[in-house]
Amino acid sequence: MGQDARIYVAGHRGMVGSAIVRRLQALGHRNIVTRSHDELDLTDQMAVEAFFVGEQIEQVYLASARVGGIHANSVYPAEFIYDNLMIEANVIHAAHRHGVQKLLFLGSSCIYPKHAEQPIREESLLTGPLEPTNEPYAIAKIAGIKLCESYNRQYARDYRSVMPTNLYGPHDNYHPQNSHVIPALLQRFHQATQRGDEEVVIWGSGTPMREFLHVDDMAAACVHVMQLDSATYRAHTQPMLSHINVGTGRDCSIRELAETIARVTEFPGRLSFDASKPDGTPRKLLDVSRLKALGWEASISLEDGLRDAYRWFVEHQHEVRR
Repeated sequence: MGQDARIYVAGHRGMVGSAIVRRLQALGHRNIVTRSHDELDLTDQMAVEAFFVGEQIEQVYLASARVGGIHANSVYPAEFIYDNLMIEANVIHAAHRHGVQKLLFLGSSCIYPKHAEQPIREESLLTGPLEPTNEPYAIAKIAGIKLCESYNRQYARDYRSVMPTNLYGPHDNYHPQNSHVIPALLQRFHQATQRGDEEVVIWGSGTPMREFLHVDDMAAACVHVMQLDSATYRAHTQPMLSHINVGTGRDCSIRELAETIARVTEFPGRLSFDASKPDGTPRKLLDVSRLKALGWEASISLEDGLRDAYRWFVEHQHEVRR
């Protein structure tokens, strides 16, 4: 795909979509097509159809989704399954109808069973019950993978899917109820440093292990997977097991994460852990051997990535949702 190709990045204002736009621009792509939600509601089938009629899109990165933490998934399960099903169905079907041969669908590691063997291989998909707190969202993302595979099988399209681990970085969500662990801790440690607090209390024992990937690495992986020739991609996937895990292949404890964030935010006080609060799953790590075999590995260390995320937060803290 040449640098003048018309590439549509759906969800360009989100953390992942904005990183993909930055990556494509850095590689010299000049015809990146974007639309805000106000300009194009992707749950509206007629609007999506009209968009593809008028824009002559040649390639799609489908990074748009309704996302949120445990609280949002618990309170709005209907919106999480409906909106995500509609977004992916409308975009993938319209892309097919208008001759788009290459599309990349972005999923989530929550597609895997709650008790999947660690590290989680792509083959674990549909082998057990999902985590109940985000099951509607996970089912929508599984449907997106199967939509891509179905159009590939029936119409010989080249629609691919990537499943990221926990992401963080610029444009992350700092909402007090809906944010994930890294933005929540960055904000909490920043405020503690500013106030001169002597202690920061972290929920749980600090022992659970989690994997974190900087969003710029995620964007680089997305473009790498999209640019693989079809023969190489198909040699490492299967028609009905075509998705690819994206992560670092390394995890750390929540205690280690908190200690790193304390260094990054220059918090001089002590850390304590409230073991009366729930820990969640003991470990969640993706097997990224398939992606490594396809020639890509993460390059941003956790501490370097956290410093970048913290710089962005400090510069934009008055703009982020509170």
